[in-house]
Amino acid sequence: MLRPQDFLFGLYLSIAGLLSYSSPAAFAVACKVAAAHAPSEAETAFLKGDFDQAVTLYQAPLKLKPDDSAAIAGLVDALLRQQKVAEAADIVEKALAGQPKSTVLLTAKADVLYRQGTPWLAAGVVEDALPQDPCNARLHLVHARLLRLSSFYAGEQKELRVAHQLDPYDPAIRREWIDTLSTRQRIAELEQYLASPNGDDPEDIRRLKIYLESLQKRLTEPRKSCRLASPANSTEIPFAMMMRDANHVRAFGLEVKLNDHNARLEIDTGAGGLLVSRSVAQRAGLKPFVETEVGGIGADGEKKAYTAYADSIKIGSLEFHDCMVEVLNSRNVMEDSDGLIGMDVLSGFLVTLDYPMHKLELGPLPARPTETSPQAPELHTGGGTEEDDASAADATGHAAAKDAGAKPAVAAAPPPRGPQDRYIAPEMKSYTKVYRVGHQLLIPTSLNQAANPPKLFILDTGSFSTSLSPEAAREVTKLHGNDALKVRGISGEVKKVYSADDVTFYFANLSQKGRDIVSFDISGLSRNVGLEVSGLIGANTLGLLTMHIDYRDGLVKFDYDPNRGFRSVYSQ
Repeated sequence: MLRPQDFLFGLYLSIAGLLSYSSPAAFAVACKVAAAHAPSEAETAFLKGDFDQAVTLYQAPLKLKPDDSAAIAGLVDALLRQQKVAEAADIVEKALAGQPKSTVLLTAKADVLYRQGTPWLAAGVVEDALPQDPCNARLHLVHARLLRLSSFYAGEQKELRVAHQLDPYDPAIRREWIDTLSTRQRIAELEQYLASPNGDDPEDIRRLKIYLESLQKRLTEPRKSCRLASPANSTEIPFAMMMRDANHVRAFGLEVKLNDHNARLEIDTGAGGLLVSRSVAQRAGLKPFVETEVGGIGADGEKKAYTAYADSIKIGSLEFHDCMVEVLNSRNVMEDSDGLIGMDVLSGFLVTLDYPMHKLELGPLPARPTETSPQAPELHTGGGTEEDDASAADATGHAAAKDAGAKPAVAAAPPPRGPQDRYIAPEMKSYTKVYRVGHQLLIPTSLNQAANPPKLFILDTGSFSTSLSPEAAREVTKLHGNDALKVRGISGEVKKVYSADDVTFYFANLSQKGRDIVSFDISGLSRNVGLEVSGLIGANTLGLLTMHIDYRDGLVKFDYDPNRGFRSVYSQ
């Protein structure tokens, strides 16, 4: 039986073999490249971010010509920008009933399915559509997004370059293609991109400007890559208990030294990078590098923050030099914690969160077939993903080993530079494939019956409780208002919290039945990751397990042993 998490691996191989192109340039030669053109009224409204007007203008020609696929695709795109996903899905399905082979409409459908949180269905549409029109630039863009989601970063980069060669004027393609460039090129292209209408809303533009400023600062004040400076590349670290009161654990954390100053950081797989409070940063002598913003669950929106560089970060027996840290411009991050440590910062390691034994284990990732030995891991503190860090990691891996005094028994050939595709080592065949968006790990989860269509849930140790969106809860159980429940995140308190009746969660090789499940609006989270998220697998579930995470390849494994005599110590 084909599972959602298995689909994209076969899709990439079959499409690559079917198209038989060895390079983007060779493939694009046979296709007609899009020419610059004056935008229509509807396109102009869209590019200015006036999506209401764009919807109206795209609808106008459809009254005279209901089968105008270009207008339908434009309408669907505008509706998705308005977060009207169900309406967009209804329109594209009705249109496809009359034009089932239209590549333009199939591409729009794949976009909708991706946004609905069913990338395995989107992949099936791409697999059907790409052979019949391999010159469709937007189709390659959707394919690139699907590849990135499943940790095929080399394949994603190839598809983005194909898409951009086919249509260098499409802002959506151009925006994602920019991230394939060197820092200097990226700055120049991003400046041009922001100087003209591009269809981004004000929030996206604001974030891009912050990102641009960060790139410019890194270019004018370059820093060394965060690197391992200790001889060990594995370690075992006990959890630090973060108490709600004398008898109840609120969360687990790690003792971390920043420039030899102690900080207790909460373990949070739902967060990215290292985030500390202003008071911790001041004690550690962390000087502001670039102003930025951070946010999370809560109704208060983004919070002011800044990035800084730590000369030294020590986690257990591991020491890293020249690593980026984010600083929240407030006294505290979350209750009694000095900050958060997203496990993605340790993505150069095989990460094992052993909750029953209250410890973190870090070990080497298996060497890829192109490597004769595992590479020296780094600390990925920029909050980025492997495709962002791969070039630097490949270029500095051997230098880091030299700095650490390590002497490999066999001289290893330099590994391939640049982004790499997912590799599943023989010893990791039992792992479950997950989707990755930045630091977030999304796992297909069925509700109440294992055979029910899966929905995407984020693995989030920073969330005290496993939770559901109200929309997902109403599909399977009853929902009740509950003013007694309080949910807080970095962005403050959630305004409206519900309680859902009995729900059984099925994910990976596990099932868990819950009662009075916390439910609240997570549409903002869905918008940020670009897919519909139906809930969070939280600490009261993950705290019963040993969780192994390979961030590099998008793989996880859960161990549950009822004979260990352990029950969750989280307070209720």
